[in-house]
Amino acid sequence: MLLEMHCHTAEFSACSSVAACDLVRRVYAKGLQGIVFTDHHYLWSEEALRQVRRAAEVPEHFLILSGQEVDSAECGDVLVYGATRVFPPRTSLVEIREEFPAAALVWAHPYRKGRRPSAEALRNQLLDGIEIFNSNHTVLENSRALRDWHQQRFTAIGGTDTHGGSYAGLYPTIFDHPVRHIFDLAAEIRHGRCRPFLKEIPRSGANSLVTEVTIGTKGIDEVRERLIIKEISSSHKWRSEERAHQIMALLVRHGFGDGAYRVPRPIDEDTGTMTLIEQGLRAKSLFDKLLTSDVADGRDYLERSATWLAKMHNCHLRITAPDEFLAKEEIRLAKYLERFTEISHRHLRKVSDLIHALREAERRVVRSYADLMVQGHGDFHPKNIFVGQDSQENRSTLFVAAIDFESSLVLPRAFDVGCFLAQFRNQFFAHPEIMQKYPEQIFLDSYLRGAGNVEPDFLRQVELFRARTNMSIAAYLIKVGMGESEDLWRVIVEAEQALAHV
Repeated sequence: MLLEMHCHTAEFSACSSVAACDLVRRVYAKGLQGIVFTDHHYLWSEEALRQVRRAAEVPEHFLILSGQEVDSAECGDVLVYGATRVFPPRTSLVEIREEFPAAALVWAHPYRKGRRPSAEALRNQLLDGIEIFNSNHTVLENSRALRDWHQQRFTAIGGTDTHGGSYAGLYPTIFDHPVRHIFDLAAEIRHGRCRPFLKEIPRSGANSLVTEVTIGTKGIDEVRERLIIKEISSSHKWRSEERAHQIMALLVRHGFGDGAYRVPRPIDEDTGTMTLIEQGLRAKSLFDKLLTSDVADGRDYLERSATWLAKMHNCHLRITAPDEFLAKEEIRLAKYLERFTEISHRHLRKVSDLIHALREAERRVVRSYADLMVQGHGDFHPKNIFVGQDSQENRSTLFVAAIDFESSLVLPRAFDVGCFLAQFRNQFFAHPEIMQKYPEQIFLDSYLRGAGNVEPDFLRQVELFRARTNMSIAAYLIKVGMGESEDLWRVIVEAEQALAHV
C-alpha cells in the first residue's frame, strides 16, 4: 500500500499554499492509495476528512488520514501518527510516548540544512522511524540518508513534506500490509513493516558495485529522483573514478549541469568508504536510440552528440597534466601489442608495425599541436552518450549527456572524433542499415560546425585516432577470446587503411 506520509494544507499550515482537496486529487493522480495530512500542531477531525473526500471526489478505498507535525524538545520536528490530541510546540518525546505508547513517532527531515545525524541519534529509542526522503532535503541529503539507512538498518519512511501542489506525492512510503485507519498505520511503522518507495538495481562492474536508485512513483509528470551510487573496492579504481567525478563537477560549472548538453551531476563523494554518488539520467544510450528511432530523430541525436563534443572541447579546459596523454598512450599501446604477443597471434607482425606507426604519429601530433590540446572525453562512443527528454510531452526538453570520464585527458581534439567514428562503425557493424541511414559524415560535419577553427591537418588526425581506436578494439577481441574472428581481421585492416591517410 503506497501512502503520502507528510504534507501540509493551506487550511491549517501557514507555510502551505495548497488546499487539502487539491492535495488529495494530486496524490490520487500519482497512483498512490492514500494520504496523511501532517499539519503543524493540528489534527483533522473525522468529519472534516469526510468532507475533503467528498469535495475531492476520490473513491472510498483511497485513504485520507490525519497525523500532526510536532516541534519536539529533543530533536525538532517529529511526525506523530496515532495520538488523539494536539501537542504544543517544544513538547517532549517522553511526554508523547508516555501518553500515547501505541503512537508512531518519526523524525522529520533530519538531514535538512546539511545536518548529519549520528548513529545514536538515528537509533533513539523514543523514535519509531526516520524520514530519509523529503523534498526539503537536497539530493545530496537524500542520498546520505539512504546510505545511513542501509548501514544502520533503522525503520525508514519517505515523506514529500508537500507545501505546494506541483510536487505532491513525490516521496511516498510503501506498507507491507493494508492500512485502514491511523492506528493501523502507527502499528505498521512501529513494527518496521514499511519503507520508502524506491527501486534499487545493483550492477556489478570491475572493482565496483554500481547501484541505480529511482525514488518515488511516475505519476502523470513522470518526475522522479534518480541516483547512481558507485562503491569502489580498489584504490586504483577509486583514484580513476574520483578524478572522473571531479572532471564532471567542473563541466557542470561550465554549463553542462542541465539544458540540452549535460553530464550527470556529481552529488557526493566519501573517500573513507570509496563511494561516489551522481545524478541518474532518465535516458537511453545513443546506441539504443539509433536502433529504434526514425531517420529524422536519429540524425538529430547524432548531430547533437557531435555538438556536445564540440562544446566540451570549446571550453578549452586543462584539468589533468598535459604530458599525461603520451605517457598513458605508451602504456596502452604496449598493452595492446602484448595481447597479441602473449598468444603468438598470426597477425603479430602486422599489429607490431601498426602500433609502431601509431606511436610515432601520435608523438608528431603532440609536438606540433601541444598548445591546442584540450581536456577531452577519452572514450566517446555511442554507448557512453545518452539521449533523454525531461518532459515526454515537450521535445524542447530533449538533452544529450555523456558518461564515463575515467579516460578523460588533455588530448588532441581529433582523438575523441576518431574514437567515436571507429566505435560507431564497430558497434553497428552487425546493423548495416544503421550505417547506411547515418553516414559518419553527419557526425563529422556537425562537430566541425560546432568546433570552429581546427588544425589544417585535422581530418588526417581523425584517421590516426580512428586507427588507434581500432587497435584498442582488436586488443579487446583478443582478451575475450575472439582472436580468430572475422571481426578482428576487419578492424586490423581498417586500422591499416586509416593510417594510409595519415
